[in-house]
This record gives sequence, structure tokens and C-alpha cells, in this order.
Amino acid sequence: MTKKLAAEFIGTFALVLFGCGAAVLAGQQVGQLGISFAFGLAIVAMAYGIGPVSGCHVNPAVSFGAYVAGRMNFNEFIGYAIAQCLGAIVGAGALYLIATGNPAFDINATGLGQNGYGEQSPGGYSLMAGFVFEVLATFLFLVVILGSTGAGSPTQFAGLAIGLTLVVIHIIGIQVTGVSVNPARSLGPALLAAGPAVSQLWLFIAGPLIGAGLAGMAFRTKFLSA
Repeated sequence: MTKKLAAEFIGTFALVLFGCGAAVLAGQQVGQLGISFAFGLAIVAMAYGIGPVSGCHVNPAVSFGAYVAGRMNFNEFIGYAIAQCLGAIVGAGALYLIATGNPAFDINATGLGQNGYGEQSPGGYSLMAGFVFEVLATFLFLVVILGSTGAGSPTQFAGLAIGLTLVVIHIIGIQVTGVSVNPARSLGPALLAAGPAVSQLWLFIAGPLIGAGLAGMAFRTKFLSA
């Protein structure tokens, strides 16, 4: 279990550093498409790097979906979630240290890749739009994850399918909320950015967990499995 938790810590650290890092350090150069691929490719890399150790959840919503689907027990879910949140916080801290190496960096102006709705939404989308997006996007994300890693699936391609799904989710969702679908990914940057990022954090915990729970239940009841 210690190895699994360490793997989840490292994987979530990498996701925040690479994904949010692309937005903070290179957003103007790579644009929305580049940021989308940074998140997706980070997942692909970690899937093959730590997947054999922990399954590469790197996301409390994924672990919750797996728990609801009956693929892990409650204690494992809690352990994974704690390791993931700690990894995200440390990843955000590392990104902040790197970003502040540029004297022009201003976290109040640039942010740290945090999520938001309303005035904090990149495209000015409402709370309702953000909530609906996060629930639906996480549900579909978990459908791909649980489906591609289930019995009888070609699991050697699961990492690629999951990563590319995350790319698509970011392509359509960055303007809505900045895309969470991952409470840990939202928590790390929000704690350092503070202010509205923290007060709006509830949506990026509740939305993904609801979407993941619905997907997990669909697989537990065999509605979406053979």
C-alpha cells in the first residue's frame, strides 16, 4: 500500500506540474490546444510509469468512481485521495517556485492554473454551466477509465485512451471552468492562488465526485459492463 500511495503522490504531482505548468509558464506560446495536450500527455506518461504500481488514478474522483464500482475498498479510496491531494499541493508549490523565478510573474494577475466559474471562468461561464460541465465531463471520463480497464478490455491501450479523452475534455472545457474533473488538481493551485479560487473550490470537488459516482454506479449495476 505504501508503494501505491507513493505512486499516486508522484503521479498527481506530475499532473499538476505539467498540466498547470503548461498554462502558467507557456500558455501564451502553446495556447488552449497545447495546454489540453499537456494534461492528456501527462496522464499517458504516468499511466505507463506508475500504472503497474497503483493503477494511476491521480484523481480522487477516479478513486471514488472505482470505489463505487466495487473495484477498491473505502480505506484504499481514502488513502489514495489523501496521497493525491498532497501530491497536487506539492506540485502546485513546485510550480509556484518555478514561476516566481521570473520577476514579471504575478500570481494575482496570472494565477496558477486554478479553476473557476462566473468572473473567474476563463470564458465567463456561469456557476450552473460550470457545474453541468464538471459533472458530465467527469462522468464520461470515468466511463472511459472504468471501461478501458475492466475485465476483457485491451488494457495495454487504456493509458492512451484515457489521456486522449482528457485532451478532448480540456479542448472543449478550458473556457468553461479551466477544467477540473479532478478535486486534487483543483485543490493544489487554489490553496496558493487563494481568494475566489478557494471560495469556488466546492464546485470542483462536488461536481467531479457526483459525475464519478454516477459512472461508478453504472458499472457496479452492470448497466455499462458486460
